[in-house]
Amino acid sequence: MRVLIVEGKPDLGWIWSRHLKRRGCEVFVSSNQSDAIANLQNDNIDIIILNLILENGSAFAVADFASYRQPKAKVIFVTDSGFFSDGSIFQHIPNACAMMPTEVSPEDLGALVEHYGSNH
Repeated sequence: MRVLIVEGKPDLGWIWSRHLKRRGCEVFVSSNQSDAIANLQNDNIDIIILNLILENGSAFAVADFASYRQPKAKVIFVTDSGFFSDGSIFQHIPNACAMMPTEVSPEDLGALVEHYGSNH
């Protein structure tokens, strides 16, 4: 399974990446919109873990590009914000499959990746 992590906090991206690699995933890590778009142009991705709030760029732009370029890729959003806590993200982003708090445990995130990735 190929996973793209788009997370502006390098330490958090590294923790998630390390855990997913131990579970057998091939992982790409980007910290901003332009790097994430480059990954989506060059690599087949099954699951995208995408922070809803990016300092450099737009998570919506990344998800929108993924839905066009790799329509089978599912997006797991992570966020520190209560915005979209009503579930409306799923109305705006058709490839969104889950939304979790940023402090989600790596084990729970790995289980989500496996669940949605196996349905790929």
